[in-house]
Amino acid sequence: MVVVRRRLIFWLIKAYIKKSKKILLLSFLAGLLIFLGIILGGKYLKTILTFQRQPVIGIVGSYERDNLPPFVVDRLSRGLTRVGSDGSINPDLAQEYSIEDRGKTYIFTLKNDKNFNDGSKLESKKLVYNYSDVKVERPEKNKIVFKLRDPYAPFLVTVSRPVFKSGYIGVGDYYIKDIDLNGNFVQNLTLGLKSNRFEKIRYVFYPTENALKTAFALGEITQANGLSSIDFQNTTFAKFPSTEVKKDVNYSKLVALFYNTTDPTLSDRKIRLGLNYALPTSEKYGKTAHIPYAPTSIYFNNEITERKQDIDHANLLLPDSKPTLNITTLRKYTNIAKLVAAEWKKTGIKTKIEEVDEVPDRFQIFLGDFNVPKDPDQYALWHTGQNSNITRYKNLRIDKLLEDGRKTVDINERKKIYGDFQRFLIEDMPASFLFFPYEFTVTRK
Repeated sequence: MVVVRRRLIFWLIKAYIKKSKKILLLSFLAGLLIFLGIILGGKYLKTILTFQRQPVIGIVGSYERDNLPPFVVDRLSRGLTRVGSDGSINPDLAQEYSIEDRGKTYIFTLKNDKNFNDGSKLESKKLVYNYSDVKVERPEKNKIVFKLRDPYAPFLVTVSRPVFKSGYIGVGDYYIKDIDLNGNFVQNLTLGLKSNRFEKIRYVFYPTENALKTAFALGEITQANGLSSIDFQNTTFAKFPSTEVKKDVNYSKLVALFYNTTDPTLSDRKIRLGLNYALPTSEKYGKTAHIPYAPTSIYFNNEITERKQDIDHANLLLPDSKPTLNITTLRKYTNIAKLVAAEWKKTGIKTKIEEVDEVPDRFQIFLGDFNVPKDPDQYALWHTGQNSNITRYKNLRIDKLLEDGRKTVDINERKKIYGDFQRFLIEDMPASFLFFPYEFTVTRK
């Protein structure tokens, strides 16, 4: 009886399979496809699910569409050369380069495997440069030649500027996905990653640091970049839950006291040196500086002694009859001005402080900052003939070094020239270099 039932069950299953084999086959194939879809599409699904968690970065600054901040432009494209954090220069979109005619001719050979973000190939005819007194030749599709009227060694840094076709079509990892304007100014900007259309970065621009901090506290952004401090109201961002604080030194900016060397008091080199010795060496606001080059630079003169506060030495250099000095300071450095005034008071010098929003036309001492050039050339700041030489500093030896430095392409010779420049500049002290400021990035995890 049992055997008969087994045969019956086997017969029924066989008949069902024969009758429903199409349905069973389709069900099997559908299940297989679903399984493969889950396995192969896991990464794709994860990207979709995390879409809303893409970073929204807040920045302080006012920028127009045709003048986007460098950190954005660098994501959109690259230059013929790349400048390292130490000031060294290497080929980037160029496979190689050569310098001829004692620094007046620069020849770049382009890489063959690079395309613009619209898919078109990187070719010399598509590179547009508007340099005055420079003749541009394109002898081959992968070669571009610049012929200068005079030798100019910083030219290699100049061509590190990212290249674009019209409309910010570059050769970078990102492209402009969306942009919102408030009048002529960019309000927010969204970049898309070329290799993954679901990944993006959104930048939001704020007029002041306080506005940026408030936006982060309210959750409008996931990251606040370039903060000078993490203080917020009666607390700090370090105490915010699920918040990460990163501290960096901004070696591209240098805070300094600029002395008006034509002032009756400050025209005396001994007084400027005395004031410099009386300065504090605290690193509360940034990395202490004593020369106008970052310590990370290959042009930094390691033989120059670091500045240390020495009140006794300061008193030996300062006159017995102590002058009253006027510091004109950018508002953001008012606390620094007060700190300087407190230290100078130890020598008997009294100080008056005036706040301004920009570099004044006239001053006795100006407390401000300047952008440290990627190239060691600081001709614009210190050469006698430059209007941007706000200290009105005059030194023929310094002028000659600056003139030679921008004409010399040999890197070892340049190191020697700028090493001497730093040494002689510090002997005259037209400015006291205070610090490279700290910058904070606050991120919500």
